[in-house]
Amino acid sequence: MSATACLLAFAGGDHVLPQAVRADALRLLGDTLAVGAAGAGAPGADAILAAARAMGRGEEARLLGTSERLPAPAAAFVNGYRIHCLEWDAVHEPAVVHALSTVVAALGAAIDRRGGCDAEEALVALAVGVDIAAGLGLAADSPLTFFRPATAGVIGAALAVARIDGAPLDDALGLAFSSAAGTMQAHVEGLATLPFQIANAARAAVTASDLARAGFPGPREPLEGQFGYFRLFDSGDLTRYTTHLGKVWRIAEVSVKPFPSGRASHAMIGAILEGGLTTDDVEALEMYVPPLVHRLIGRAYHADMTPAYARLCGPLLAALALTDGTIDPRRFSPETFADPAIADLAGRIAIRVDDNPDPNALSPQRMVVHVPDGHLDMEIPHTLGSPASPLTPEQAAAKLALARDLALADADPRIFTDPLAYFTGTP
Repeated sequence: MSATACLLAFAGGDHVLPQAVRADALRLLGDTLAVGAAGAGAPGADAILAAARAMGRGEEARLLGTSERLPAPAAAFVNGYRIHCLEWDAVHEPAVVHALSTVVAALGAAIDRRGGCDAEEALVALAVGVDIAAGLGLAADSPLTFFRPATAGVIGAALAVARIDGAPLDDALGLAFSSAAGTMQAHVEGLATLPFQIANAARAAVTASDLARAGFPGPREPLEGQFGYFRLFDSGDLTRYTTHLGKVWRIAEVSVKPFPSGRASHAMIGAILEGGLTTDDVEALEMYVPPLVHRLIGRAYHADMTPAYARLCGPLLAALALTDGTIDPRRFSPETFADPAIADLAGRIAIRVDDNPDPNALSPQRMVVHVPDGHLDMEIPHTLGSPASPLTPEQAAAKLALARDLALADADPRIFTDPLAYFTGTP
């Protein structure tokens, strides 16, 4: 059996989640829905909503954080943007894939369209979709050029939706691959185009299932073929993932983001906050990071940066952590960027490349803080929010409270109090 055939058998298999994995799926579902509700009023959200409304009329599926409903593909589009736009969504770090973002957006729309879903059926579909999206990243050995959360995410999401819809999985896989798109250029330029790529992947995942269910064909060798995924989007070997299918549930390996900023910044921010460092303590701060981390957050501070750029600007994020003792997305504003005190502090932050040979590594990292009477040298083997360094109950509660504060007034409260009931359409 080919690796692709093994993947499809897993996607359609009869699974019962182990209790610990089920708990992880439920916890991460709640985290994803909360950050999606928080993103409803974020920069760019109005334009995304206007485009989604133009896709057609209908009330099949709910929008995260507001009371409006749209056709399922359009709702998935809006919700994918809302989940990723604050850079607060969970990520499988070894895969470098925000595996829940596209899957939750697309699967939630599909569940709404059919009028609800059994809770266990929904959690299994979620875990399967996340597993496949993360697995494609784990099988890769190339650095990111395409935006893997979208290119791998659309495939995991489409198979999760097709599982719920009863659509042919092989066609859904081929059609999802044929819809895959998104590059790292939006990341480099710091644009809201980045979460748009998640939005587009979520919409495409629903459409792939719809087309497959209607009998429309997809390519037969979308992953391993001559022009398949591992020839075009990433180099790698799919068997690195499929050999372990069903033995390790990848959703249990996903990290949550304690702060609404690029995941690559969280080792630095977490160390600053846990160390109780303030502006008075720091003469200079140096982060020694893997090449991918430097590429993601080692960007220069500019007074005219966009909020999307700011979320990924390591010097700014360190300055805000030292100044405010937290990261609040409402601080990503022209007034903050023009603040000479913030600019001066950011000028004392350096992000330096270490000798890690892994092009996809986010850890370990090292922070050297120069203080008035010497320096502090801190090794950070695991980033806060990862399975090896989970959030404390207090930290998790603080994240949920900030998400609720950022959400709009008409957000369904069950997103924060009973996310599984909200997701499955339980009255």
